[in-house]
Amino acid sequence: MGKEMRLMAGLAAAAIATAGTHGPAEAGQVLDAVKARGSLICGTGTGTAGYMMPDSQGKWKGLSVDVCRAVAAALFGDAEKVKYTPLTSQQRFTAVQSGEVDMLVANATWTLTRDTALGLDFTGVYYYDGQGFLVPKKLGVKSAKELNGATICVAPGTTTELNLADYFRANGMTFKPVVIEKVDEIRAAFFSGRCDVYTTDASSLAATRAANVPPPRTFDDFLILPEIISKEPLGPAVRQGDNQFADIVRWALFAMIEAEEYGITSKNVDEMLKSENPAIKRILGVTPGMGKALGVDEKWVYNIVKQVGNYGESFERNVGKDSPLKIDRGLNRLWSQGGIQYAPPIR
Repeated sequence: MGKEMRLMAGLAAAAIATAGTHGPAEAGQVLDAVKARGSLICGTGTGTAGYMMPDSQGKWKGLSVDVCRAVAAALFGDAEKVKYTPLTSQQRFTAVQSGEVDMLVANATWTLTRDTALGLDFTGVYYYDGQGFLVPKKLGVKSAKELNGATICVAPGTTTELNLADYFRANGMTFKPVVIEKVDEIRAAFFSGRCDVYTTDASSLAATRAANVPPPRTFDDFLILPEIISKEPLGPAVRQGDNQFADIVRWALFAMIEAEEYGITSKNVDEMLKSENPAIKRILGVTPGMGKALGVDEKWVYNIVKQVGNYGESFERNVGKDSPLKIDRGLNRLWSQGGIQYAPPIR
């Protein structure tokens, strides 16, 4: 064997050895821990109406929370097997890296550095968002271009903070930042007049306007300006290194979207088990194989849809027309209905 051939053989043997020691063993760490514990630990924000918020009984609800519930339904056949850990924007990524939480649904934006340098994997997008500005109507402002010299409340450690600086620099304007970490403290500062403007994702501004305005002022005393200054794809994040767990988180969300596309709802899912459509039979596990491929029960999608609902049901119930927020689906409509929500096929 020549020198080059020996080198190649050695490299191949090393690759096989490495795959044997670090592949599957490391790959299952998070999933093994979740299974052994019998529940999922989900990191959320500290409270955004419609997305992640405990109700009067302390039960967490919202569009983001429903993604965790879908993962629990896929893993355990029970959407309630989730423990929620509220995290600030400064704490959230460290909590995933350290293993304090198994997955994160804190309305975090998927960006290149977060996906790489922070050791996270984003597994999809549950809400296509963009950064906006909330102002009191009495400020008399109709456009973000009129905010030169404004005092602006913003959370640290966020894409919001970076986008704000970029936008004002690009438009030759100045601003005075008021940087506060906790969302309830930011809202209090804004409503008490410490800042003229509150900037964050438009979804969170809509939630603040719908659920957090202190009386006697109301929803109508505040305005979300028309400018959306960024792309904010909000998605679930997991720690890098456990591909199977990442796949389950990824496909639990895709299952909700795919179910909506095929007209499978929490109300008709039992009837849909009798469908002759080959795609629906595959999705609902009547034709087995998809569950095995993912390493979960064949009824994983059935359990998600029955207990959590499809994506459209979750959207309208939590943030859309059936909620106090009344957010238009916009970009979050299915691709077949003019939006960009799109799931790869379950097949």
